[in-house]
Formats: sequence, structure tokens, C-alpha cells
Amino acid sequence: MDSVDADQVAMLREVLSATGWLERTGEFARALRGSAREPGGLLLVGTPTGEPWHMAAHLDDESRLNHIPELSPTLVRWSPPPQAPPHLRVGLERLEAVRRGEALFVVAEDKAPVPLLERVDDARRTGATILTLDGGDRELSGLAHEALVVPPRERLLSFDGAQHLVSAAAGAPPQRRHGLRDRLARLLDRVSGPVTDD
Repeated sequence: MDSVDADQVAMLREVLSATGWLERTGEFARALRGSAREPGGLLLVGTPTGEPWHMAAHLDDESRLNHIPELSPTLVRWSPPPQAPPHLRVGLERLEAVRRGEALFVVAEDKAPVPLLERVDDARRTGATILTLDGGDRELSGLAHEALVVPPRERLLSFDGAQHLVSAAAGAPPQRRHGLRDRLARLLDRVSGPVTDD
């Protein structure tokens, strides 16, 4: 991620700190990172009119900078030109070859067309993990194991901004979750206070 993107994410985090969006995008990013189990196993697809170039680039950057090869996505395209480089020539037939253990990440600000919904449904039946970042498409979200919805009228977070937050959080080191023992230890420290010799 370049410094402009990093600055944008920092500003977004500041603006959204009390809105709940940081928690939602962070939770979704953890699910995304956890679903990407092996290099090449994260498939990224959009709609015929909206290929998720930005998300592909951001995830690829996070993968490279943070040494998480499984986070680098395979961009699946509706009509890749035959003269495109191999990594930009992956067509929809790749979705027909999806297998258990892979993840399909659908980024669709607009309503998903029926052919996309059918392919997502087939991938889910095959055993792939389905993640969606969408603008409120209930049919698409209904097929997802994990969904993040950014409604079109959301004033605080744009669809592009959500992509920035998700990709940055997916590349961040996992935060240590505090278990019951940690919480009890902190509670006991507060109750008992510092130990002193009489």
C-alpha cells in the first residue's frame, strides 16, 4: 500500500472510530484472511460492469508487504482479452473448477446478475467459502458465509472506502484475543491493587 492509501486509511479510521464500521470491516477482514488458506486459493470476482481492480491491487500489496502469499487474489474476469498477461486472463471457467478449501470473494457494488449468483451458489455447494462485499444485494449476501454490506446511501463510508479498510485490516497482524483468564487476571489486579510489604 502506498503512502497515499495509508494516509486515506488512517483518516478513514479516525472519522469512523465511533461508528461501528471499523469493527465490522475488521471482523470481515479476519474472516477473509482466515478463508485464504493457500496461495492461489482466494478467487476475486465482480460484476460484468464492475471488476474489482482496486481490491485486487490492495490485497496483492498487503500480501506482498506482509508476507501473506495466500492473501494474493486470483482476479476472475467476465471477458478477459486473449492478449492479456496470464494473471489477467483468468475467466469465469475458473469458478467452475473451484474446490473445497478455496474462497470466493465477490465484490459487487451493484446488483449481482443471475449468472453470477448461479456461479456463487455452485461454488458454495462445492465447499468453497463465500465472502461478499456488496451494496445491499440480499440475494448475493444470502449466499455468503460472511457478508459486509455498504448501503448506497451510507453517508460515512463509501464502497471504495470499505475496500481500503478491509484490505488494510486483512494484511494487519492478527490481534491477540483476550480470553477468560486474561480478563480475570486484570480484574484481580484492579481489585487487589499493588502488593506491598508491611
